Amino acid sequence: MAAGDEHEDSQSASARADDVSEQMGRARSEDAAAPGSSTPEAGEATSASASAKNRRRRHPIRAFLRESVIVVVCALVLSLVIKTFLAQAFYIPSVSMEPTLMVGDRLVVNKLVPQVMDIDRGDVVVFLDPGGWLDTPPHELNAAEQVLTWIGLLPEHADEHVIKRVIGTGGDHVVCCTAEGLITVNGEPIEEPYLVPGAVPSERPFDVTVPESHLFVLGDNRPRSADSRAHAGAVGGGFVPVRNVVGRAFVITWPLDRITWLSNPTETFADVPDP
Repeated sequence: MAAGDEHEDSQSASARADDVSEQMGRARSEDAAAPGSSTPEAGEATSASASAKNRRRRHPIRAFLRESVIVVVCALVLSLVIKTFLAQAFYIPSVSMEPTLMVGDRLVVNKLVPQVMDIDRGDVVVFLDPGGWLDTPPHELNAAEQVLTWIGLLPEHADEHVIKRVIGTGGDHVVCCTAEGLITVNGEPIEEPYLVPGAVPSERPFDVTVPESHLFVLGDNRPRSADSRAHAGAVGGGFVPVRNVVGRAFVITWPLDRITWLSNPTETFADVPDP
């Protein structure tokens, strides 16, 4: 081999060695940077994460208060919606519906009746005073009670409402009484197990035909109830317009020893024919 060729081979080998050394140097540099690389983007992400953690650590009370307010507002809105469209609580102030309802009972009415569901004979219903039925002074509420009652967290006091049992609906012919002392509805005598013990179905006779879209109502404590019988000479003839009905009572919620479902006595009116 010529001397010039040897010199060229030596230079070529030296260049290749330099290239390999440079590549190894870059590889070592990259390997060294990879585990703890600190690029600008990574630094910004780490800083933002740390800042968010610090904010969470700095304001736990604020987060708790914010979540509490959201929960309370949602609960109030839900309560108002339920009271407006589905159910409403009432307080019983009188003896006219004993023994079914006692003074001080709290009950809930189904407000789908009569808007969605029909009223049946035997239902216990709450309705707005048709005019002159109530002669008791209104129960005064303070500002807090008014707000809580409006929302639905307190039961409605029966200042403008009356609660009675439906005996006749539109078109029914209701008469008192047979020789046995029973009320008849469309000619069919009815046995009333819900009456206060010792009371007769009615101490005063009556013979009425219920107008359409109206109700004939009586209290279960007949001797102490100012119901359709007592208001026969008033506006409306003692009948309650269906539009005045707030809802059907379906459960007693207070006191605890009185909690019970208020079921319809279907057997009482099972044999009553249509008018």
